[in-house]
Amino acid sequence: MDFQLLSSVALGIALSACCGFRVFVPLLGGAVAGYQQWYELPPDLQWMGTLPAVLAFGTAALVEIAAYYIPVVDNFLDAIASPLAVGAGTLLAASFLPLADVDPLLKWVLALLAGGSAAGTIHAGTGLLRLASTKFTATLGNPVVATGENTAAIGGTVLSFLMPVVIAVVLLLLMGWILGKLLSRRSRR
Repeated sequence: MDFQLLSSVALGIALSACCGFRVFVPLLGGAVAGYQQWYELPPDLQWMGTLPAVLAFGTAALVEIAAYYIPVVDNFLDAIASPLAVGAGTLLAASFLPLADVDPLLKWVLALLAGGSAAGTIHAGTGLLRLASTKFTATLGNPVVATGENTAAIGGTVLSFLMPVVIAVVLLLLMGWILGKLLSRRSRR
């Protein structure tokens, strides 16, 4: 496996995992990368690298970041963001995984397995963290959680382009830790 292929796979997975923290921040990063032609997007996803996509994802990212600082709205957003995070992670994986010569059905199944599962797992962990914060601090700790998630989403997205392999490994380890916690919690019941 050459480094370019490894780097592309890692970038797709790392950006997808960042969707678990914030849905639109990694999408904005992917759109900017496509718009600036830092990466060549596949023909069926060229729309993602257009100025309207950059503006739409940028606006959505700002609204999403701000909304997580509003009590009760943050918990509501966590509920609706779960399927959105999986969808965004799948889209980003399909955009950056080098699957141009693969059957479209296989491409999207692999993107869902690699990207959607990474985003969904991270989002499940952050959702549980927010619920615990809501329960134990009566929502007073939620802005701290939101700040951490925003930092992880923005920092993870930027670092995904600078060090994709390292960030993918770190996020996959985090994903494994979250899955371990979820499974141990479930087995205790």
